[in-house]
Amino acid sequence: MTAAPAPAPIALDPLARDNAAEGALLRAAGPAVPVVLPGGVAAWAVTRHAAARDLLTDARLVKDARHWAAYQRGEVPKTWPLIGLAVPGPSMVTTDGAEHRRLRALVAQAFTPRRVELMRPRVEEITHALLDALAAGEPLVDLKSAFAFPLPMTVICSLLGVPESEHGLLRDLYERFFGVKPDPEGIQATVAGLNAFVNGLVAQRRSAPGEDLASALLAADTEGGALTDAEAAATLRVIIAAGHETTVNLIGNAVRALLAHPDQLALVRAGEVSWDAVIEESLRWTPPTSNFLFRFAAEPIEVGELVIPAGDPVLVSYNAIGRDPLQHGVTAELFDITRDPTRHLSFGHGPHVCPGSPLARLEAAVALPALFERFPGLSLTVPDGELRPSPSLVVNSLQELPVRLW
Repeated sequence: MTAAPAPAPIALDPLARDNAAEGALLRAAGPAVPVVLPGGVAAWAVTRHAAARDLLTDARLVKDARHWAAYQRGEVPKTWPLIGLAVPGPSMVTTDGAEHRRLRALVAQAFTPRRVELMRPRVEEITHALLDALAAGEPLVDLKSAFAFPLPMTVICSLLGVPESEHGLLRDLYERFFGVKPDPEGIQATVAGLNAFVNGLVAQRRSAPGEDLASALLAADTEGGALTDAEAAATLRVIIAAGHETTVNLIGNAVRALLAHPDQLALVRAGEVSWDAVIEESLRWTPPTSNFLFRFAAEPIEVGELVIPAGDPVLVSYNAIGRDPLQHGVTAELFDITRDPTRHLSFGHGPHVCPGSPLARLEAAVALPALFERFPGLSLTVPDGELRPSPSLVVNSLQELPVRLW
């Protein structure tokens, strides 16, 4: 088969974010589209549900950056703003095959449905404490800072035994980590700060193990052996990032969608539609992750009439996939909690599907009904169109979510 010529690359601009418009533009260009990221880094974006489902189980598309030709040639500097996401270190996120299964098994044990359900009382306790604090304060708040962020950060840090005094530091580090500001020294400092934190946590738990997930990961042993310090540090960095960022965005995006669609909020309040339906529709319509970096073509891969060359990086555009009409019908662009359930891929698919997705769903299932029950008059303090998206190619979030509680 002769490959069709690739269309002109589409530049992805993180500083002028309109995630829905970006997704529509990419999806219209085809199932796989060449894109240019900040700093001139070339990649391919997967934009259709069916193509993503197939590619995410294709053994030729790997996580090992040794297959990234431009990076191996030195054409992508280590100061590239997104380097920490593209090449984050030896963990379950960056390995394939048996090594991936070994590293993932250690993490997956902590997030089985049974173990996650056992966390429900703690999630409820944290949720109600945050709502009590909101009720005792002023009516105008940034709901992201006051509720959507501290809930999952407190939960994941409780699991890891990280004290509350360090939650703010982690938030600051990860906001800069997921950003794309062209500041080489700042990027290096952010990565160094994250590495120092997780390396310190590993050292602490090696010397004084506790009753927490970090200690359990270090003590666990699988058929392939226990985690090395480097693997443990990289794994903890992934757990902290995925354990809070996804849920922050899920809660914030769901609240925004419901406030923008009061008729649908009325349905769920009346019990005519479940909160689970709200969560799944929000995940589809505004996925917490905009674009997931990177996988790499270990050999040429055909996608439709195009061929992704060996050595090229591939990102998955959840912005585009979530509203694919071939999967979700002609109303795919609409937020509709009453639609017939259709499978989305917003937590990934295949061997690398997010192991923490049950916890994210649990946190949202506790937080959302509790929030709207406590504050039935909840409303935005600015028009929806004036809400500011975070300047990131990776996370689909708002810089703040200003609301009036009563």
